[in-house]
Amino acid sequence: MKKIRVAIVGYGNIGHYALEALLASPDMELVGIVRRNGAADRPAELAGIEIVKSIKELKDVDVAILATPTRSVEEHAKECLALGINTVDSFDIHTQIVQLRRSLDAAAKAGNAVSIISAGWDPGSDSIVRTLMQSLAPKGLTWTNFGPGMSMGHSVVARSKKGVKNALSMTMPQGAGIHSRLVYVELEEGFTAQQVYDELKADDYFAHDELHVIPVASVDDCRDMGHGVLLERKGVSGKTQNQLFEFKMKINNPALTGQVLVNAARAAMKQKPGCYTMVEIPVIDYLPGDREELIAHLV
Repeated sequence: MKKIRVAIVGYGNIGHYALEALLASPDMELVGIVRRNGAADRPAELAGIEIVKSIKELKDVDVAILATPTRSVEEHAKECLALGINTVDSFDIHTQIVQLRRSLDAAAKAGNAVSIISAGWDPGSDSIVRTLMQSLAPKGLTWTNFGPGMSMGHSVVARSKKGVKNALSMTMPQGAGIHSRLVYVELEEGFTAQQVYDELKADDYFAHDELHVIPVASVDDCRDMGHGVLLERKGVSGKTQNQLFEFKMKINNPALTGQVLVNAARAAMKQKPGCYTMVEIPVIDYLPGDREELIAHLV
């Protein structure tokens, strides 16, 4: 069996866990890792792995896992797609997904490649569950309740703001899909929590939820990568009222994101050129193994 040749672009929390999931996948092999500083400050666990500064330095890459901050995904994806390399990412700004899909669809078709976007757990695997729930009760309401837990995307954004040395953003569920954001920050000298609050509240990541900025001496003393979600739908099947569905999980945030990205990398090899979200792809395409054997086991 010819293995899928995968590169990882970026090596933070998501890149680390994507590597673990990739190395555990029998149908994949790692080509190399792209890091901004190349092999400088090589982590011990990357001994023996090729590390480069540009995807162009790697040969025969089938898929690039983009383990980069959300706001740099489009740039990295277009670079890879122009080279004919498939891409997967965990872009997580829900309100901009349709726009990104249009942009990368054109780039993917021009490069005769495939891009799967927003392939994390939400958006991503949770999106598949929401789609299934709505199909079972087409009329009704769905509530997505996150947490309590660390949001990686929100934490990255918080750390980018002026006056912030380090930050941890916690998502706290209030019920019925309503959340508050608790952002624990180490402040730079001369900056106040109110200044950070004002900057965060002006950012689309934080603009739509209740926000609290809490100064702490050490963010690392507060950090826990646990997260979770409760998806609920109350609706109507045909003409029958009061159909109730729930899906619940407690997770290590970056570990699950890394696994979903690897699954999406596999699925990318089975699609026609273009850009896709996870709900547009048959779920069986995310699994390794013989199709008929999977059907016999799962159906």
